[in-house]
Amino acid sequence: MNKKLKQKIFVTGGNGFFGSNLVKKLLSIGHKVISYDNNFRGRESKFNNSNNNLKIINGDIRDKELITASMRDCDAVFHLAFINGTKYFYENPSLVLDVGVKGSINTIESAIENNIRSYILASSSEIYCEPTKIPTAEKERAIIPDLKNPRYSYSGGKIISELLTLNYFRELEIREIIFRPHNIFGPEMGFEHVIPDLMKKISLNSDNFRNKKSNINIQGTGNETRSFCYIDDAIDQLMLIFEKGLKSEIYNVGIQNEISIKELIFKISNILGIEIGTNASELRLGGTIRRCPEMSKIRKLGFSKKSNFEYGLKKTIEWYTDYYKNFRN
Repeated sequence: MNKKLKQKIFVTGGNGFFGSNLVKKLLSIGHKVISYDNNFRGRESKFNNSNNNLKIINGDIRDKELITASMRDCDAVFHLAFINGTKYFYENPSLVLDVGVKGSINTIESAIENNIRSYILASSSEIYCEPTKIPTAEKERAIIPDLKNPRYSYSGGKIISELLTLNYFRELEIREIIFRPHNIFGPEMGFEHVIPDLMKKISLNSDNFRNKKSNINIQGTGNETRSFCYIDDAIDQLMLIFEKGLKSEIYNVGIQNEISIKELIFKISNILGIEIGTNASELRLGGTIRRCPEMSKIRKLGFSKKSNFEYGLKKTIEWYTDYYKNFRN
């Protein structure tokens, strides 16, 4: 893709956390963008509606007719729409799969009908589940260990989406690319993920950050690890993939640096100035002990920027602190 060529880009889930940051980045470099979202978790208020290069369409990803019509004359598609958040995996797995599978089929078929040039699918690190090697490269197996565990409705839907993407476009000239984000975080990321969940517990157990001590319950021992990637870094990587990524390739998005949940809590403690104790418990069935992406593939595309983890964590903690102070005061 010629990075100087301005395009018309269709983004599903464009009002959500990752999607809205992507849309803002695309707009900042001169592209025209259509954000397609039903606001299940997203909000139109994240955008400056006076931007003439942005069009927001309120629509369900399962509405094929509306998607096809909305995508007309677009050059590229970023398909991000999916139901995320662990509680939904356990509580409403049929909806997770319905949105995931139908959404992929609809956007793929619409992209083909509209002769789109590039189709970029957001997959997930969840598809690795129990990787044989950490850091985990893109060639790692995709696996569902237990079909009866509703948690795997999400990773199963992502695996199906990847298969659909690679095989529908296999013989076509449309450039299809898959990216697998790993624990992307930032301000206003929702409330179902690790950092927002910790902030909620700290707020509740410190009288809304007034007390300088807080004791919280966590899943697992706290020795479990993740590789948290700040949203700005993830978007920069995705832009590089959009610019230079090759047809039928898969790229991890994240940072190759593990941190334990205990260490994360310690860093949050220092930012807040609150002493935080933890009570261990069993992981939910299907919970992951370690997760860390192997990043050599995207480095070969030219990505070399340093991680903004510390800066991003501070900005994220500040946002959730302000949120809970305003929410509970």
